[in-house]
Amino acid sequence: MIDYRDARIEDGPALDAMARQVWIDTFRHSCSADDLALYLGGAYGPQGRLLQDLADPAHRFRLAVDDGAVAGYAKLSPLWLDPAIVGADAVQLSQLYVAAAWQGAGIAQALMSWVLDTARADGAPALALTVWEENDRATRFYARYGFVHVGDYAFQTGNQVDRDLIMRLAL
Repeated sequence: MIDYRDARIEDGPALDAMARQVWIDTFRHSCSADDLALYLGGAYGPQGRLLQDLADPAHRFRLAVDDGAVAGYAKLSPLWLDPAIVGADAVQLSQLYVAAAWQGAGIAQALMSWVLDTARADGAPALALTVWEENDRATRFYARYGFVHVGDYAFQTGNQVDRDLIMRLAL
């Protein structure tokens, strides 16, 4: 049975390992080994951004846990995208990841419900996110909720720059 709860600092190592593996599974094919190593070194591990954000109360994490294993998570963050594109008072869905073994089990939908409910409860007028232009599955998922493409974002993967779609949902 999947348990949904807010993340705690002690979840850090398991959350970090799960997120790193999802990133590798999803994007490894799109970059060189050197660029992959550069990206992973900054994003994950003891000094990585994910664990720094977990310790920062400005970021909120919701976990899906199955028998002690982190099966998925969502991270809501203060806006770091251009407010001229998405609106100054928008909140940002920075990540919504589900581990391969749990994909198709409804976890992404449950996490998205939390994201939408939380953003609305906070009075945010809009929700923004980025998604890699070649991640068709994720793009279709967000479009089903009404997100629309409003701009582009240059996502740095090591030395490589990829095009992410900026998507926005009016709440």
